[in-house]
Amino acid sequence: MPAVQTLVSTVIPTYDRKADVVLAVASALAQTHAAQEVLVVDDGSRDGTAEALRARYGDRVTIVRTERLGVSGARNRGMAEARGDVIAFLDSDDEWEPEKLAKQVAWLEARPAFGMVITDVAQMDRDRKTFHVFHRRDHVPVDGDVLVHLLTQPALAPSSALLRRRVYDEVGGFDTSLPTAEDIDFHLRVAARFEIGVIEEPLTRCMRGHDGLSALPRTYADYMFVLERFLLDHRHEIPAGVRAEALRAASLRNMRGLLGGGHVKEALALGAVVARHTRTPRDAAALARFAPGVVRQTLKKLRAAS
Repeated sequence: MPAVQTLVSTVIPTYDRKADVVLAVASALAQTHAAQEVLVVDDGSRDGTAEALRARYGDRVTIVRTERLGVSGARNRGMAEARGDVIAFLDSDDEWEPEKLAKQVAWLEARPAFGMVITDVAQMDRDRKTFHVFHRRDHVPVDGDVLVHLLTQPALAPSSALLRRRVYDEVGGFDTSLPTAEDIDFHLRVAARFEIGVIEEPLTRCMRGHDGLSALPRTYADYMFVLERFLLDHRHEIPAGVRAEALRAASLRNMRGLLGGGHVKEALALGAVVARHTRTPRDAAALARFAPGVVRQTLKKLRAAS
């Protein structure tokens, strides 16, 4: 008799994205790994999402209705409803390549000690054309205990992750109090307790740049709040030098984003954090490269005000 396949619970949170979620579900149902339950958490949609999914997919999809829990709450509800031994996330505007789950399930089955495996991510625009591939090895150079690497680049595309159910049972779900950066918070909490691996293939396709959140100062503030809270909670486990480098790297990265969005005051505040944790000439040079951008954005604001 053939071996029984591992059941994957795919959790798809959505709100008023009928046209997108139909495509996300199609990519989930097209997986070569057949043992899968697809849970669409319809978080109060008003655009006929549930009706469209029922008409197109029938009982191949389980629709869980919630009322404006937000993406974190919707994901958590989906995980609570999941029956599978492993759980996958798929945001409603993202897609998977057909072999994505099969390769991730096989990867985890071959490595019982690991709690989660992620993939490279093909970033696509609103027309679903790929414009960049996020290679996870650039920031996660090894498989296993990757926390020290994630502290300097904790980005997570939830749609790229497959995790064992025991990860959810031990770590808990996404922080519903966070407007953004909930994925970063989840990634760090998982890495603090479980080994994580990378499949170096762009098996996940994620839409980027259409919702405008990346340009909001709040997004950068949430990022820094999450990191600072995590470093405080784990201050006795993470060496002081590692904590300082994590803060420096995060502040530098977010400073770049804030300046790009014209948020000079917020960028300068992060620049002060970078300066406090600057230890080498190379660090100082990295900070100094932002000076022209600060001057340029300041002059731009002054001209606009005059």
